[in-house]
Amino acid sequence: MSRINVVKKTVAATGVAVAATAISLSVSAPASAAPSPGAACAQAGIGTLKSLGLLRAAASRTIDYSTLADPDRGPIYANLPKGSYLSLGYVVKLHHTNPELFAWCR
Repeated sequence: MSRINVVKKTVAATGVAVAATAISLSVSAPASAAPSPGAACAQAGIGTLKSLGLLRAAASRTIDYSTLADPDRGPIYANLPKGSYLSLGYVVKLHHTNPELFAWCR
């Protein structure tokens, strides 16, 4: 392949990459858009797990959330039976649907 062909292909590929970036920027949400209350709550929950060093355990489904639950004192305001090993995805979903359950979302 000649050097001119390589340069043409490189320029074409760069143009495609620039166009793809421009398209993705034009359809993405504005940078000033505030996250939804559920998203902010979920972010706070992830931050709490990180600060406690429990994010990996949560992702591995090895946290018994009943040890963190108390309907009156929290930090999770619920009655959970012993052995409540919930998936991280389910817990994140609860932050979106029931933020009142979590002390960091109140």
